[in-house]
Amino acid sequence: MIKVTDLTKKIGDVNALNGLSFSAQNGQITGLLGPNGAGKTTCLRTVFGLLSADSGHTEIDGIDVAKNPMAAKQNLGLFPDPCGLYERLTPREYITFFAQLSGLSSTKAKAATQDVIAKLSMEDIADRRCQGFSQGQRMKTALAQAVVHNPSNVILDEPTRGLDVMSTRILRELLKLLKAQGHCVLFSSHVMQEVAALCDHVVIMVKGKVIAEGSVEQLCEKAGKTTLEEAFIALIGSDEGIAA
Repeated sequence: MIKVTDLTKKIGDVNALNGLSFSAQNGQITGLLGPNGAGKTTCLRTVFGLLSADSGHTEIDGIDVAKNPMAAKQNLGLFPDPCGLYERLTPREYITFFAQLSGLSSTKAKAATQDVIAKLSMEDIADRRCQGFSQGQRMKTALAQAVVHNPSNVILDEPTRGLDVMSTRILRELLKLLKAQGHCVLFSSHVMQEVAALCDHVVIMVKGKVIAEGSVEQLCEKAGKTTLEEAFIALIGSDEGIAA
């Protein structure tokens, strides 16, 4: 579970986060939805500990990220850019390397790597070099690296950006698999169809704060609209927003 409470973060003259509060539950996919500049990426970087909040706090499974960052990160998996794989390594070597970086011993890292390869049905590519992999194969490898240490929470920042239709479908199925396995999945997006198709809970952000949250159905009901896109436009168009 990820819990964000009253986060503020100023970057230059911009209040990137402005009293941001929400929670993401285990066994659910939670989406951060907002226009460009809403603070989604800043939020996720703060949750992962890459940025320090000016005030407020974030908890990962009850662990305060600022007070105990190493323990918090052991319960977090960060989905990296699939284009950034070490192409000279095989997926097995790449995943094992990151398992050890996450604190697993050599023996446990090898066992965890084999386990995640089996879970993601990667046996056919596990011992091939990553060079020349398709986008879908790269995504599987990147996701395996993010979850090899069995974190209860996984973070993704606009994961389908630049992907073709088939790669997007593969990623969606992988996220549904993580949800079915009980993980808390938190991702940011500005693509309505993606959020509507995947998310159990949607957090709408504008100017660094939450203006509405709930299921897609609940947000549509609040806005009096029939689609998430229409609801989103109605909600962010309000001067005061709608309290969750």
